Amino acid sequence: MASEDVKTSELAVSTIVNLAEEEKLAREGVKAPSYAILSICKSLVAGGVAGGVQVQNRHSIKYNGTIQGLKYIWRTEGFRGLFKGNGANCARIVPNSAVKFFSYEQASKGILYLYQQQTGNEDAQLTHLLRIGAGACAGIIATSATYPMTESSPYQYRGMFHALSTVLREEGPRALYKGWLPSVIGVIPYVGLNFAVYESLKDWLIKSKPFGLVEDSELSVTTRLACGAAAGTVGQTVAYPLDVIRRRMQMVGWKDAASVVTGDGRNKASLEYTGMIDAFRKTVRLEGFGALYKGLVPNSVKVVPSIAIAFVTYEVVKVILGVEIRISD
Repeated sequence: MASEDVKTSELAVSTIVNLAEEEKLAREGVKAPSYAILSICKSLVAGGVAGGVQVQNRHSIKYNGTIQGLKYIWRTEGFRGLFKGNGANCARIVPNSAVKFFSYEQASKGILYLYQQQTGNEDAQLTHLLRIGAGACAGIIATSATYPMTESSPYQYRGMFHALSTVLREEGPRALYKGWLPSVIGVIPYVGLNFAVYESLKDWLIKSKPFGLVEDSELSVTTRLACGAAAGTVGQTVAYPLDVIRRRMQMVGWKDAASVVTGDGRNKASLEYTGMIDAFRKTVRLEGFGALYKGLVPNSVKVVPSIAIAFVTYEVVKVILGVEIRISD
């Protein structure tokens, strides 16, 4: 496992170096189409790296709380146990993040162009609502492209290909996109708000320069991390109920998840949903409204810093690769 990580790191470094060299050649006279393709590749690499640094392991053991869970893993598996399965997570998150950031760049450019044409103002900038729209487009595209990689099964697989073949054999191709609709609906506010809040906060800080946080129109890494954390908190809180419903719909059909304990703690109700609305209705009726936010706090402890790190990493990697930052346009 360690040797694989080393090889992966070496490959990533080699790729970045090669891209940097190609960037130099591009400045010296490479044709425009080649330069455009190179820029696209760099954007995808930056997005992938941003996603890779934020992933962490999910354990199937149920804990009484986050601290208790961390203590148990540390005691039974040591430090490496905290990152068990990280490779599989990277295989899922890296392409999703790469597609998401790249899609947001392209969507924001297209939306800005149409907005400038409509208003007749070539200096017009993206509004908060338009940023949400661009982020929503990016989230839909990234989610749709990588949805079959989503982990939601109670079963343990030997690997990604074993999981894929098992699902296809037992449930058919449609099972790979089970719960796709609530997931896509969920990423509209989640990803849209993430990008909109992050970019809007940065713009406000640069223009108003409060508390001496801005120097020469530049924000420090710490300040940008804070902006990312705020964006992650807003997006996570708004979209979390939809994520809960998505996961429940994906679990339908697995015998180990065929029932749910109702509010009185004694009876069990079958997890049979006719659709997203039905899943919402049954969840609230059987478990109460609070069930839609079950696990929000520990999930936020994981997601909020990961969103902040992803935004800042993306910007830093693009600077390293020599690509102009576009997401704050």
